[in-house]
Amino acid sequence: MILQISDWWSAMDIVEKIFWGISVPFSVLFLIQMVITFLGGDVDDVAADGDADVSGDTGIDFQFLTLKNLIAFFTIFGWTGIICLHMGFGAGLATFIATIAGLIMMVIMASIMYFMGKLTEEGTLNLNNAIGKVGNVYLTIPANRKGMGKVQIQVQGLQTLDAITDAEKDIKTGAVVEVVEILNDQILVVYPIG
Repeated sequence: MILQISDWWSAMDIVEKIFWGISVPFSVLFLIQMVITFLGGDVDDVAADGDADVSGDTGIDFQFLTLKNLIAFFTIFGWTGIICLHMGFGAGLATFIATIAGLIMMVIMASIMYFMGKLTEEGTLNLNNAIGKVGNVYLTIPANRKGMGKVQIQVQGLQTLDAITDAEKDIKTGAVVEVVEILNDQILVVYPIG
């Protein structure tokens, strides 16, 4: 088997060896990158502690030169060059076509990332969306509005927000509560459930 690979490798000219030398390692990197992306290892999101107004960005700018795009470029460049050589094109024409194909791939990848970045929600937190929602007490909420605690609740993503209660007893950490009102557009008024 190793002898067959050695014969195959030695039968190639230098240009074809270069294309193979580029395509194989970059294809491996490309596959690793794809697996990591699909497994969620590529997530840059950070959960924010929610205040009354959380300003979000408007997405990412068009980024042409990134590590992902360069890996994609060299993967497509290498394989396109090999295909062009096997189709009988000369080294110069194969390199030119491979370069164009790699650049097209970079533009496609950069465009995908750009438009995916534009799909983000508006970042301004609207606390009125919390009314009627159920959450968990994060920090004990003193009874009869004698102090403020914190609640974790799903409002435009998981948020940790200030809360008060009109209940007669303190609401302990871990208790389930429902939001019934918003005070001063920034504090949740909650009641325990159950």
